[in-house]
Amino acid sequence: MGSLPHIVEDCMGVLQLFSDGSVHRCSMKDINFPFPVVHDDSVDFKDVVFDKKLNISLRLYRPKSHASATPTNLLPVVFYFHGGGFCVGSRVWPNCHNCCIRLASGLDALVVAPDYRLAPEHKLPAALDDAVSAVEWLQREALMSAGSSGERDAWLGGGLVDFDRVYVVGDSSGGNMAHHVAVRLGAGSVKAAPVRVRGYVLLAPFFGGEERTKSEEGPPETFLNLEILDRFWRLSMPKGESRDHPMVNPFGPDSPILKEVDLDPILVMVGGNEMLKDRVELYSRRLKELGKKIEYVEFDGQQHGFLTNDPYSEVANEALQVIKRFMNENSN
Repeated sequence: MGSLPHIVEDCMGVLQLFSDGSVHRCSMKDINFPFPVVHDDSVDFKDVVFDKKLNISLRLYRPKSHASATPTNLLPVVFYFHGGGFCVGSRVWPNCHNCCIRLASGLDALVVAPDYRLAPEHKLPAALDDAVSAVEWLQREALMSAGSSGERDAWLGGGLVDFDRVYVVGDSSGGNMAHHVAVRLGAGSVKAAPVRVRGYVLLAPFFGGEERTKSEEGPPETFLNLEILDRFWRLSMPKGESRDHPMVNPFGPDSPILKEVDLDPILVMVGGNEMLKDRVELYSRRLKELGKKIEYVEFDGQQHGFLTNDPYSEVANEALQVIKRFMNENSN
């Protein structure tokens, strides 16, 4: 008799890969989240299926003060791609939900938080394809004429949102996705018209590379260490690929030549005590050297997920003000 399947990869018990290729995922009720759900009566939210073929949903968040709007008071749209190393996470997880509530109220915006297919069941670039699909969903909504507004989602129709002011925010692996969406759409996001992406906000984007950085080899964080980072890459990358794969390393040997790509403005934010800090700083510096419009902001003493995991903290409020300024500066 053959041996029974055994665990070969374990992501904190939330995700387990077995020797026979099978995958076990904990249900949300079985995960002991270290943060409670925030109840904020100033924001409404609802779920929408954006990819019927793959049955993938997103969650919309809207400030209650903008249940109705005027042509001079339209809501900008903010995409939020959650983190989780491409392997775990969801729009319904408390940290993601709380962060989106805070983004909607703090930025006075309609927030769009898509789920996406996760590894190892769906290797990269599946997550990126789903991120682009979510942008295309918004494009379809924007293209619907006033005469067919009954088919459009009620929160997006009737002149309530400004499709000309769209921003893409991504946290960790979601920040990685935001970078790749920026590259795919290019400056002016012509492919997504009439949706106009004005800028991208990358919150400690999850990039990697075969060559380690000093901060990656430095002391671990409370919820993150090098073993976890490497495990996420092993589970999410196509089989046989290295950490210099284009989805992992923006400056890898087979990655797009970013010098030749026109990009919309990018804001990069990272905690000063993050293991990803050096790689994020290098990413920002390299793009600036290439003449791209990019801003790098470091928050002293902060660890990975400081905004997403505690969106009502003092430092999170500071981060929100930075994002709001970035949005205002790049609104037209």
